[in-house]
Amino acid sequence: MIARVRAGETEAYAELVRAHAETAHRLALLLGAGAEAEDVVQNAFIKAYRALGGFRDGAAFRPWLLRIVANETKNTVRAAARRRAATERAGALAGRAADGGGGAAGVAGGAGPGEGLAGVALAAERREELVTALRALGERHREVVVHRYLLDLDEAETAAVLGVPRGTVKSRLSRALRELARLLGDGDGARAGGGLGGA
Repeated sequence: MIARVRAGETEAYAELVRAHAETAHRLALLLGAGAEAEDVVQNAFIKAYRALGGFRDGAAFRPWLLRIVANETKNTVRAAARRRAATERAGALAGRAADGGGGAAGVAGGAGPGEGLAGVALAAERREELVTALRALGERHREVVVHRYLLDLDEAETAAVLGVPRGTVKSRLSRALRELARLLGDGDGARAGGGLGGA
């Protein structure tokens, strides 16, 4: 397939995009791209296409692509954070009395209006706890959990996406699950990992 793309077959690259778009979009969302996830994925596919000349023959395409998506997401999230900080500084200088505290609502706005439905309340609450705990992890630990459990990559694929040895994936994952268990009050790293896998 890669050889066909390099030979100029645009339909071959379209097939690659279709095969990996859902996973790429999911990764962008999990790493915090939010409403910009679609743009992140499109930019990542463009960058991947342009970088195919340096793609190593025989290497796995999915981990290579997801690494590009992860880097593009990080850049987008950091740029958005810088824009927010600049806006907040400008608002502070202009006097935020008229703001009414709207900024906090944007951060806490994850709860949906249907959250009180009896059939889904407990599951939604547990999911929110997991998401909150995941966000509390350091970037390296959050990344390894997202790739290994939420994207269902194996250790080798996770290592390839993150650009680290498999042993590093294992050690980071172990520490991340212990920290998640502590944050969730489970006291059991395996249980924390299992819960994430089900989220």
